[in-house]
Amino acid sequence: MNQPQRIFVAGHQGLVGSALLKRLKAAENCKVITCPRDSLDLMDPRAVADFFHSESIDVIYLAAAKVGGILANSKFPAEFIHQNLMIQGNVIHEAHKANIQNLLFLGSSCIYPKNAPQPIQEKDLLRGGLESTNEPYAIAKIAGIKLCESYSRQYGRNYRSVMPANLYGPHDHFSSTGSHVIPALMQRFHIAKVKRKEVVNVWGSGNARREFLYVEDMTDALVFTMNLEDARYRSVTEPMCSHLNLGTGSDCTIKELAYLIAEVIGFDRRIVFDRSMPDGVPRKLLDTSKLSRLGWGAQTSLREGLTKTYDWYGENLY
Repeated sequence: MNQPQRIFVAGHQGLVGSALLKRLKAAENCKVITCPRDSLDLMDPRAVADFFHSESIDVIYLAAAKVGGILANSKFPAEFIHQNLMIQGNVIHEAHKANIQNLLFLGSSCIYPKNAPQPIQEKDLLRGGLESTNEPYAIAKIAGIKLCESYSRQYGRNYRSVMPANLYGPHDHFSSTGSHVIPALMQRFHIAKVKRKEVVNVWGSGNARREFLYVEDMTDALVFTMNLEDARYRSVTEPMCSHLNLGTGSDCTIKELAYLIAEVIGFDRRIVFDRSMPDGVPRKLLDTSKLSRLGWGAQTSLREGLTKTYDWYGENLY
């Protein structure tokens, strides 16, 4: 009988990692390996090397990262670039040294230029300046893509990368000020509803457009991409443009999002948009035609995903 694949999920306690863990544990013929942050510091190369050599890993999903919204990225740029560069460099390099052939790196759509044509294609990477509010984080993620490409080109590794749209779902970080837009708004509207506040303030003009991907769709896409035969993966990628966009193919304004979240939560009072706060990139819609040609598409509507997320939030965090 074939031995089950030993799959390491780096970052298993986060938004993506926890959903991926659930998805993989339901799969056949795989043994999922995890290690909590207090037992394995991914910023320590010796610790990562020792862990890989002791665990006989076949596949790595690299979902570990320092993440945050506009405010967090603006306040802590050094931490965002340094910690992500260290995590990625250690995991990818030590995976190669341990002769682990298969790895999937989770990037971010913020890697693309601020004024990239819409929808954004994979080839638009490095063709313009980045949005200043999250440039350090974006540079770290670009480095992760290029690490994967370089080890694949030089050593024949099967190190792949996906760039998702804005992710949301259960196990997200919910904070009114330090989170990404959906969990931040969900927390803000929920507290306003409970405390019967008359007004909720939303940062920015509300005119910026964003694409949102439910995390369970994301994890389905990760497993789909990692399990593609090499010839199929290479049929839509190039050696120096090997990453794939991952999204829904549609977007909405932040204003539309805010009113939809308010509706899902049951907040029916005033919403005010604070134009003194930054909007970020005017629009960020990914061209996902490559992954579509390979046979994958998102299944969860924004309303359905928001409802599931709010149900989880109410049951677990408030």
